[in-house]
Amino acid sequence: MPLRVCIPWLSDDDFAAALHEHAAGLDVRLSKDDVAAEILVAGVPEPDLVDRLAALRAIVIPYAGVPKRTRELVAARGGLALHNLHHNAVPTAETAVALMLAAAKSVVPIDRALRAHDWRPRYALRHDLLCDGATTVVLGAGAIGSHIGKLCTGLGMNAVPVRRGDGANWRERIANASALFVSVPWTEQTEGMVDAAALAQLPDGCIVVNVSRGPVIDEDALYQQLSQGRLSAALDVWWNYPQDEDAREHTPPANHPFHELDNVVMSPHRAGHCDGIERLRAQHLARLLDAAVRGEEMPNRVDLERGY
Repeated sequence: MPLRVCIPWLSDDDFAAALHEHAAGLDVRLSKDDVAAEILVAGVPEPDLVDRLAALRAIVIPYAGVPKRTRELVAARGGLALHNLHHNAVPTAETAVALMLAAAKSVVPIDRALRAHDWRPRYALRHDLLCDGATTVVLGAGAIGSHIGKLCTGLGMNAVPVRRGDGANWRERIANASALFVSVPWTEQTEGMVDAAALAQLPDGCIVVNVSRGPVIDEDALYQQLSQGRLSAALDVWWNYPQDEDAREHTPPANHPFHELDNVVMSPHRAGHCDGIERLRAQHLARLLDAAVRGEEMPNRVDLERGY
């Protein structure tokens, strides 16, 4: 009997073609509405759909984040395993380092000045970060954080991984950071963990890079530090998001005017995007399905208590 997999959004042509290609050698039946499916691939599945899948034994979230609603649904249902995909770890890490370099070298304000034919930044004394020999702390040592560390090491930086499980002393370990990368999952335990006290531990001129989720950092405290000019930041994730398609043109990403600050590089939560991302998603999902076909535990199982 083939492994039956329900993917309600399988109509995405690029993903569907890539998945069929990578799963071609597997004994898998892929469908958008197979009520006999053992595995459901969905980010936030409707409860009635989960109820209809009587043979369901696992849900795979087709991205890295773990929505709270999905975690609660799986916990309430019981007997289900929850997994996610880390297919976007490398592009996210690459963008995180690119954002850090943009902040370190003042790329955005200098670009803006030269577009106005203003060459004065070339002759002004600047305090751009020399990455070679600098210390960068990576808060979160998962798939994304690990790759950030590799890239920073390639730049000649001393990359220090810090895990939330290291205890309270993680605040002490960021005191010498020239750059702080935040790549922890967003859970009840991590929300607000980079608070005013943690930001105060950072040395003057440190660059805070967030590719996690906005609420992991205290927005008020970060804005205060940035508006005073003590820190810089490169932010790909935010506290406010458009609620519908029409709002995409006019939704401020935060409750403070970060856009007015020259020491902030802004990105609209796109770090995990790249050319061929659906092919990467298909490759990683195929690996999970291959393990299931062989009767093995699928990788990337989510701990429901920890939230990742």
